[in-house]
Amino acid sequence: MLIESLTQEGLGRTADGQFVPRTLPGEEIGLRDDGSAQILTPSADRVSAPCRHFKTCGGCAMQHAADPFVERWKAGIVTRALAAHSIDVEIRAVHTSPPQSRRRAKFAGKRTKNGALVGFHTRASDAVIAVPDCQLLLPGLRAAIPALEELTVLCASRKAEIALTVTDSRAGLDVWVESDKPLDGPLRITLAEFAQRHGFARLAWGDEPVVTINAPTQQFGRADVTPPAGAFLQATREGEAQLRTAALEATKGADRVVDLFSGCGTFALPLAETAVVTAVESSAPMLAALDQGWRKAQGLKQVTTQARDLFRRPLEPDELRHFDAAVIDPPRAGAQAQIATLAQSGIKRIAMISCNPVTFARDAKTLVDAGFAIVWVDVVDQFRWSPHVEIAASFTRS
Repeated sequence: MLIESLTQEGLGRTADGQFVPRTLPGEEIGLRDDGSAQILTPSADRVSAPCRHFKTCGGCAMQHAADPFVERWKAGIVTRALAAHSIDVEIRAVHTSPPQSRRRAKFAGKRTKNGALVGFHTRASDAVIAVPDCQLLLPGLRAAIPALEELTVLCASRKAEIALTVTDSRAGLDVWVESDKPLDGPLRITLAEFAQRHGFARLAWGDEPVVTINAPTQQFGRADVTPPAGAFLQATREGEAQLRTAALEATKGADRVVDLFSGCGTFALPLAETAVVTAVESSAPMLAALDQGWRKAQGLKQVTTQARDLFRRPLEPDELRHFDAAVIDPPRAGAQAQIATLAQSGIKRIAMISCNPVTFARDAKTLVDAGFAIVWVDVVDQFRWSPHVEIAASFTRS
C-alpha cells in the first residue's frame, strides 16, 4: 500500500482513500491488526521521534518527519489555501519554535487509587497518559507535574477529570483550575497554602482567583502585563517574537494604528513605542490588563482601549478613517465582517495574523479584491510537530 499524499491534519492518504496516521508520502506500508502502519519502505524524510511518548500521546502528529519536510508541508497548506481563491503567493519564511519551548499547556488531571495522574489525552481518546519527558514543554512546566498531581488530589472529584492550564510567567507558574468540585472556604485555604509551598505565582479556580503570591507578568515590549487567569497567550516566546516582528514590519512608519482582537496587548504595546494605538477586544478584563501595563510602562505613546464584539459590531469605515494602519489577529473563525469594513475603509496597510489557513485565505481574498496586494506571507510554527499553522502577512494598497 502506497502513501500518496498528506492531509492538512497530517494523515497519510492512500490511492483508495484510506487515511493512515504517522506515515509520509512515498512510503510503502502494511497495516497491522490494530490498524497502525507497518513501514515497509520508509521515506527519506522519516526520522526517529525525539519524544518517548509519541506513540501513545495525542499531542503531536509529526514527530516522525524531518523538520525541513514539516516546514515545506506547512508552507504548502497555506499556499494551497490561497490558491483555492486564485491567489498565488510564495511563502517568504517559515519560523519554527525550538523543542522544549512551549510556555503554556493544558493538562488533564484524574484521581487514581494511589493518588492522581496528570498528562495529555491519547490520540482520539479520553484516556490520559503521563508525559514526564514531553519534548514540547519548557522544563519548568515538566518539573511541575508532581505538584500538579498533588493539586489534582485536592481539586478533582472521585470520577470527573479536571483541566489544569499552566503558564510560565516571569514570577513563576500561573495555574488555572477547571473543576466541577465546589470551592469552599476550607479548600480555598488549603489551595493558598499549597500554592505558597510550591512557589506558584498565582492559582485561580474558574473565574475566582484563589491566591496571587506574585503577579504572573508577561512582557510585551516595554510593558509588563498581568493577563487574567486563563487568558489567551501565544504558545511560545519565540513564536510571539516572530509574530510581533511581522506586525511591526507591516505597519512601520504608521502614526496611528488600530489593533483589532488585541487581547492583552501582544502587539498593541510594542506598537505604542512608535505609534498612537487603539486596542479593540471583546474581553474587558484583558483590556484592563493591557491598560494597566501601558500606564506603568515608560516611553510609550497613547494607547486607548475599546471593549467591543468585532464579530457582531465590527469597526465601520467611518470609525477606521482615523487610522493609517491596522493589525488584526482574529480567532480561528477569521474576521469576515471586520475584514469587509477594512476593505471598504481608507486604510492602506494591514498586518494580518491568523491561526487558520482556510479563513485567512478567505479574508485575504476580500482584501485583494478591494485593491490590496500581498507583500509577503510568513508561516510561524509555534505548535511544533502538530498540524496547526499560524500565518503573518502584510497587505498594502495605494
